[in-house]
Amino acid sequence: MLTDSGNEETAIMDGFNHSVHQQYLKVDKLEKRVDEVEQFYLNNLNKEQADASSKSASYAKEKEKEKYIPSMKKINQEASRREAAAAKRMQDLMRQFGSILRQISQHKWAWPFMQPVDVEGLGLHDYFEAVLPFLLIVIWVIDRPMDFSTIKNQMEAEDGTRYKHVLEICADVRLIFTNAMKYNDEKSDVHDMAKKLLGKFEEKWLQLLPKVTEEEKIRKDEEEKARHNLQLAQEAVHAKTAKDLINELCEVDMYLEELREIAAKSCRKISILEKRQLGVDITKLNPENLNKVLEIVAQHNPSIRIAAEEIDVDINAQSDMTLWRLKVFVKDALEAESKKSSHGEEDHADSSKKASRNLTSSVTSKRKSLTRDAAAKMTKKRNKKPSS
Repeated sequence: MLTDSGNEETAIMDGFNHSVHQQYLKVDKLEKRVDEVEQFYLNNLNKEQADASSKSASYAKEKEKEKYIPSMKKINQEASRREAAAAKRMQDLMRQFGSILRQISQHKWAWPFMQPVDVEGLGLHDYFEAVLPFLLIVIWVIDRPMDFSTIKNQMEAEDGTRYKHVLEICADVRLIFTNAMKYNDEKSDVHDMAKKLLGKFEEKWLQLLPKVTEEEKIRKDEEEKARHNLQLAQEAVHAKTAKDLINELCEVDMYLEELREIAAKSCRKISILEKRQLGVDITKLNPENLNKVLEIVAQHNPSIRIAAEEIDVDINAQSDMTLWRLKVFVKDALEAESKKSSHGEEDHADSSKKASRNLTSSVTSKRKSLTRDAAAKMTKKRNKKPSS
């Protein structure tokens, strides 16, 4: 109990409650940050185990992480630089592809493919779809029309429709000729012109293909490196966050310890009878709660080794704060154990009553069955006696 007057006691308790409440709010915020860090490391646990297969590998990786602690901004700058360099290389490939495109589009057989097909003007009613009456279905003939002027416009577009990769242009050039061969009969001039121009295009494309393949390899390697650097940077950031969290949690713990010390000084001393009762109550605890008792005692007695086979705890030698913490903990622990035990006994009693009812029912049923059998036998014997 508090030794000061009632008003002072109330003021002191209000102050303690406010301080503790503030620390709880702070701990709540810290827990959310801890969850974020924990989730990050859980998601990367398997990768961490694979990469850090040895102490030397783990040490090397930790050293590598240190380089990335302040460098998220640098990584973003590096990504922008890499994207700009890749875009420049792609533009160079597109210029080289443009040379191939000009050669093909200037060929004497290219004129049917220069502009979009005038479906209405030429009366090509079956250009997009054809009806098969005998099957009662409609099939799509030309799914996506294409021509050289459309390709040229898309190469020069300044909006989001512009080609991003030379392979996209290559696919559209092929589409021009495959559409023509698909719609026109094999014996027609347009079909023959499309087939020959496609062959010439493929020959010239093969000369540029090694450069395109090399560019794809460069992009893939750079993306892999970027992912690796980003992963290291994220790990470094989360490692720093975890370190900061540990420091903040330690500060909170130290502050709460100071509050406990102040509270203990404001409380009365535990009497000799209460100490004796506390010693008796401690012996009633289960092993798990006994270990928690030892942890409480060990916080102010570093010489106590919890892992030892035998531990001698002198209740009288403990500080007032330790005794009050023990008193509160032991009281709560015994109440919890008592409730758990009473629930277990109730469950056991219910099971016993249920089993007893089942057994009684079974015995009653058997007794009735035996009575019926005996009555039937007696009736049978009477029926066999000779009549008088």
